[in-house]
Amino acid sequence: MREPGRERCSWPLGDPVYIDYHDQEWGVPVFDDQRLFEMLILEGTQAGLSWITILKRRRDYRKVYHQFNAVKLARWTDREIEEVLNDSRIIRNRLKVFSARQNAQSFLRIIEAKGGFSEFIWSFVDQKPIINKWVEFSQCPTMTKASDAMSRELKNWGFKFVGSTICYAYMQAVGMVNDHLVSCYRHREIEHAQVD
Repeated sequence: MREPGRERCSWPLGDPVYIDYHDQEWGVPVFDDQRLFEMLILEGTQAGLSWITILKRRRDYRKVYHQFNAVKLARWTDREIEEVLNDSRIIRNRLKVFSARQNAQSFLRIIEAKGGFSEFIWSFVDQKPIINKWVEFSQCPTMTKASDAMSRELKNWGFKFVGSTICYAYMQAVGMVNDHLVSCYRHREIEHAQVD
């Protein structure tokens, strides 16, 4: 979908949900712990699926996962998780749902140890976004040394579903890297917003 002066990356594929996500969220730097946690859980949930599948269920995930309140998720009992696994609003993958509890516990340990999650996670890009200058998506990597390091460290803290590819997708989603194509109007807007 093209609009005059608003050429986009090609991946939203004309889907209104995808277009809105591309135009409003993807690549915008996020520093809020709660939002960073939500996106990490959702990116792990996406493993083996398309992002649009998760995006279209995000509102339901927020309801089922207590608005991604890490304290509540960390206290889920096995019985509560079994109830969640019967909820058709989410992807009922047993390992992924159980990992939400474990990841919440790991997230809270990092906050306790370091005072916050944002500074910890942004340390993998020296606390500032990497601005890439891709002309076409074939140039864009699926993992980098930074995502490798993030993956290793998150696993050390006990996180699940945080392989390097998932971590790189996460970095793109929360604006740790700007991977909009240079021809995309959002590349310029996000870059200029960081300079202003």
